[in-house]
Amino acid sequence: MVSKRFSLLVIVRITLLMLTLTGLAFIFAKTELFFNQIILLSIVIIQVAELIRFITFTNRELAKLLLAIRYSDFSISFKGKKHGKSFQELQDAFVEIIEAFKKVSVEKEAQFRFLKVIVDNVNVGIIAIKEEHQIELMNKTAQNLLGVGVPNYWKQLQQLSPQFSREFSEMDDNERKLVELNVKDDKLQISAHVTRLKILNFRYSIITFQNIKSEIEQKEIEAWHKLIRILTHEIMNSVTPITSLTETMQMMLHKGENLEKSIDEISEEDLADIRFSLETIQRRSEGLLHFVDDYRKLTRVKNLDKERTDAIELLENMAQLMKPELQKEHITLELHLKSAFELSIDRKLIEQVLINLITNAKHALKDIENPRITLRTYFRESEKVIEVTDNGMGIDESKIDQIFIPFFSTKEQGSGIGLSLSKQIMKKHKGDLTVKSESGQGASFFLVFKY
Repeated sequence: MVSKRFSLLVIVRITLLMLTLTGLAFIFAKTELFFNQIILLSIVIIQVAELIRFITFTNRELAKLLLAIRYSDFSISFKGKKHGKSFQELQDAFVEIIEAFKKVSVEKEAQFRFLKVIVDNVNVGIIAIKEEHQIELMNKTAQNLLGVGVPNYWKQLQQLSPQFSREFSEMDDNERKLVELNVKDDKLQISAHVTRLKILNFRYSIITFQNIKSEIEQKEIEAWHKLIRILTHEIMNSVTPITSLTETMQMMLHKGENLEKSIDEISEEDLADIRFSLETIQRRSEGLLHFVDDYRKLTRVKNLDKERTDAIELLENMAQLMKPELQKEHITLELHLKSAFELSIDRKLIEQVLINLITNAKHALKDIENPRITLRTYFRESEKVIEVTDNGMGIDESKIDQIFIPFFSTKEQGSGIGLSLSKQIMKKHKGDLTVKSESGQGASFFLVFKY
């Protein structure tokens, strides 16, 4: 409606201008009408000026509207000017647009403040960095943990907290890291996570971190208590029969009143009992030594000697290695190697993990009809996965959360070291070892490698 009225008024003004020019051209050659020529020329000039004013006013109003939107200046007014009904309608439309943008801006500001209140009350430090130099957001928890104010730029934070900044700069996208920070003579155990993304052609880095020192200390205490209980249990299991047998042999060699038997007084039956006792003591001592050696292995995973390894070639070699042993148990080993990828790994350690998993699967397949172990490779989101699956007895739901705990074993003769050590090896590779199983439905172990 506004545009139609504006167009009509422009056409009327141009029509009047053309009529005036026609009249001027008609009397232009008549010198006796000199004063009429001056009057018509003045009218033409006035009409042209009015047309220009009429059009430029609209342009100025539009420019004012666009600048108000561009700079979010919603205090500007389009009211109070008398330029005709068409301009009044145009100004009313501009006012409606400004009010709509103002409402959106107020809602956006309210949402931002609401989000900021939530972020400030979250017990996790959050820092958002734009283009690796401008700090867009830093909540109160982040300020308190780092002991700093609110810097505007990343370089300022680098000066205020150089250790934290250096640790962050070395982290890859979507990486989690445990960092020890010294803040105002206090040592903090920081769990940090970095996410990098692109929004509206700008690169952002989001750092989330929290102090987990108290949680770690609590977990360490619980771990020590659990470890002490396990060590005490195992040592007592070995030492108790050794002590008992030693007392029995001492009784065999004494004849009362602190007198010892001579060699001639020791019967063949006593010698057989002593020999049996010594053999038992030797076995239990060796068992205790093996236990200690297993514990030493668990606490000393060597540094990685990485090399580029083809996953399919790795599993084909493992299948060739394990097949003879599995065939003796009539177990079928299948390879489903549809996804080819390379891994940067310590090959010997990963082979040890695979041997542990395949050996465990073999034990789980005892007395199972048509026993089968399957090795797979595939991609899963940002992960490369090697899967070891069996159709055995599965893992009881009450035990599945404990199988990676050191010295815990579902097998009677198991040491409880293999899976715990395997998980440590995968953690060393910045990956993970996970399990999925149902009792009676088999089990699947996943070697997960991050890109």
